[in-house]
Amino acid sequence: MVSGDKLESLIEPAVNELGYELVDVELTTENQRAVLRVYIDTEGGITLDDCETVSNSLDELLDEHDPIPHSYVLEVSSPGAERPLRKKKDFIYFAGKSIQVKTYMKLDGRKNFKGKLIGLDGDDVIVDTYNDGEVKIPLEKIAKANLLLDF
Repeated sequence: MVSGDKLESLIEPAVNELGYELVDVELTTENQRAVLRVYIDTEGGITLDDCETVSNSLDELLDEHDPIPHSYVLEVSSPGAERPLRKKKDFIYFAGKSIQVKTYMKLDGRKNFKGKLIGLDGDDVIVDTYNDGEVKIPLEKIAKANLLLDF
């Protein structure tokens, strides 16, 4: 199976050229079929027309380069309210928001952290956890990070 990084490097320039930000790319299997999910965003939010525009552009690009050797379904959507945080700029832009972080290995005896995103210090994400104060989490140890809805 093709790597997510290879797909991202192919898809991101096309998405950016259309005026959108590529948030994430997932190639997964659901109900025994391959699904390529592309999450996009823009300052004012994403509409159905935006998704259709990007989908049409990516259909042509993916047909031309054929990075996935088998059939798949292409889905383009907004990242949603609990959008993933993957890039350094995400951890800067969303400072002050509630987030959840899962790490590959235990840090201070745990792998799951919830709290307010303080920001980025070099290659460390700083989270003010609700119970244990601030923690620094190295970017390379983050398996998954996403925004949380505040209630």
